[in-house]
Parts: sequence; structure tokens; C-alpha cells
Amino acid sequence: MTTKEKIIQFATRKFNKEGYASITLFELAQEMGMSRGNLAYHFKDKDALLVAISDEMWAKIEAVRSESRKLPSFENLHNEVQLYYRFQKEYAFIFLDTHVLRHPHLKQKFREMTLGSINDFKAGIAFAIKLGNMFEEQVKGTYNNIAFITWMLSFYWLSQQIIRGDKSAEDGEKLIWSILIPHFTEKGITSFKAFFGEDYYNSIGEPFDMDLSKIISF
Repeated sequence: MTTKEKIIQFATRKFNKEGYASITLFELAQEMGMSRGNLAYHFKDKDALLVAISDEMWAKIEAVRSESRKLPSFENLHNEVQLYYRFQKEYAFIFLDTHVLRHPHLKQKFREMTLGSINDFKAGIAFAIKLGNMFEEQVKGTYNNIAFITWMLSFYWLSQQIIRGDKSAEDGEKLIWSILIPHFTEKGITSFKAFFGEDYYNSIGEPFDMDLSKIISF
């Protein structure tokens, strides 16, 4: 591993733990046991370091996406969602810091990725309808909204976990399927079970059990 790669790796871990704004290049250099000048030789400022980290992330994302891109399907949707969850953990500070997300170098990239992901989700729904795995849209706008919600549940999962104090390892994919499954045909449910398994299908979520008598009194 080169010195530049070591700096990127170390800085990513520190930013994930303490936040991008909370540590300076001087402090990074000190903790790495190197001089500020040596670090500056590779990255003249924090902005240059952020660009390098984000470029590394995009390269990894594109490599994974290029390998998994096939016909739109349950598997493709699963891969796309898990891609977000994987990189949210590896580069948490990027996804959690709105100032970082607004950085010009990242802003356009994320916008393009977002539009691409939503279109992929739409293509997955269209393909499922074509195969007879999903019903035709019954209420205008439903499937466009589901595609958007699927992206949102993927992209902001880590943020909502922090807000709710949820420390579980569970990701949001089952929530996504719970929104989609009511629109599945019998054939679609059979195909879903064939791919994910009966146990997964039966563990999508807790049964809805709300006793209004405990909330409303007449």
C-alpha cells in the first residue's frame, strides 16, 4: 500500500468515527506519525483529501455495479439496495454529513447515481409486470413513488438509525419488499420465495397488532 493509499484509508476511518469537520490535516498527520508537510505533499488540503476519498468510493461502486448489472430482477434490486448499505458503512461520514454531500465534487455524482438507481428500480418493476410477477399499476403514480421510496430507504437508512437510536444490524431491505409484495401476483410471490426462500418471506416484518382500545376511549 502506498503512502497516499494509507492516508486515504486512515482518514476515512477517522472521519467515520469523529466526523469530517472535527479533525484537521495536522491532527491526521500527528496520529499517523508523519509531518504535516509530508501529508501536504500528497494532499494540499482537506478538500483534496475528500476528493480522493470520494473518487475511491465511486471507483468501488462502479466496479460492483458493473459486475452485478443484468436484466432488471429481484436479484438486481437486492444487489442495488445492498450496494448502498455496504458503502454507507464503509464511508459513513460522506452519507451523514450534509455539508460533504453538498460538496461540488460529490453533489453531481450523487445526483447522477440517484437518478440512475431510481430508473433501475422502475425498470425492475416494469420487468416484473412484463413477466407477470407484478400487477399493472392500479393507482396512477404508485410505482414511481415506490421506486423513489426504495431509493430513499436505501440512501437514508443509516441516518434514520442514528435518529431512532437503532443499533441493530438489520438493514431496510425487508421494509422495501413489504411495500412491493402487496403488488405481487401469485406468480411473483412464488418467484420471490424461490429466490429468497420461504423463511425470508415469512420474516418480512412483525404482524400489525394495534389495539385501539388502549389508545382511544369512548
